[in-house]
Amino acid sequence: MTDTDTPESLEELVGFNATLGFRLVEWTPEHAIMELDIQEHHLNRSGVLHGGVMATLIDAVCGYCGVWRPAGEPAAKALTLTLTTNFMGQSREGTVRAKAVRKGGGRKIFFAWGEVTDAEGNVLAMGEGSYRIRSSDPYSQSSG
Repeated sequence: MTDTDTPESLEELVGFNATLGFRLVEWTPEHAIMELDIQEHHLNRSGVLHGGVMATLIDAVCGYCGVWRPAGEPAAKALTLTLTTNFMGQSREGTVRAKAVRKGGGRKIFFAWGEVTDAEGNVLAMGEGSYRIRSSDPYSQSSG
């Protein structure tokens, strides 16, 4: 994938997700998809994509899949309550893709399932978590 083929993120990511280079490339009421172009700093000492990077990618995409809002509505954010991950593959280069779907929940808590795949569609990791929806951010510089 060349730089001109790399999709723009649908939302400007901040903090750790931005530092790692995640991109939110699809976001609907049903699911979210994020991508990451593997760089040298994403690798572990064995030269493969670090499990912590994949776990973070699953956590981020699962959080996004439960807080989609239509344009014009106030943004919502997700706070991770639980996260379980399973690793089953490795990748050294290229672009990995994480997809998550909301599996249920209510007004404040939701459950999500996600997986990370390589460019050939091989599953590298999967996970699930529970998240609390936050409509405000008590740590924001603009609040209170």
